[in-house]
Amino acid sequence: MSVFVKQSGRTAEAADCAVATPSELDQALIGEVARGNKLAMRTLFLRHQVRVFRFVLRIVRDRIQAEDVMSDVFLEVWQRADRFEGRSAVSTWLLAIARHKALTALKARPLERLDDDLVLAMPDPARDPEAEVGEKDRGAVLRRCLNDLSPEHSEIIDLVYYQEKSIKEIAEILGIALNTVKTRMFYARRRLATLLAASGIEQARA
Repeated sequence: MSVFVKQSGRTAEAADCAVATPSELDQALIGEVARGNKLAMRTLFLRHQVRVFRFVLRIVRDRIQAEDVMSDVFLEVWQRADRFEGRSAVSTWLLAIARHKALTALKARPLERLDDDLVLAMPDPARDPEAEVGEKDRGAVLRRCLNDLSPEHSEIIDLVYYQEKSIKEIAEILGIALNTVKTRMFYARRRLATLLAASGIEQARA
């Protein structure tokens, strides 16, 4: 497809890729994946693999299992791309699938504490709460504090700060009411602040 813009009294054609937002690009990729385009599937995977893996890892707390779940997520995307209706962002749809599969995977074993060494080794290229704390050693303390949160609170912090999702998108991913998201976020922040204070770190104010 092309879009047309007026330039000095004449119509000029511009390619979608020059004006497409990340969300629009994702939707275009999903459309191509639905048509069996393997290159589009690889591009979609490369765009979202880190965020999906990190989100799943915070739920299952096991790197190997997180990798397996992530593979299942993108396999389902490949098989079900034609069912994507565009009522939410592709990234929101991906995280909803990832959460469902991660929770299903957890049923096979009890929830275990994530080893601190594993937490410190996690790739984390996106902007997150560590950026607010600042220094590297403080970031390590923050990651341990995040790990000490309940699964529900850790999940909310992840979606807000790491995935940068809106309250509405979080409600869709978790399948809960908007007010429940707000309440859970309030208590998650308060609990995180308490843990940080106990570690000698003051949480940056928004």
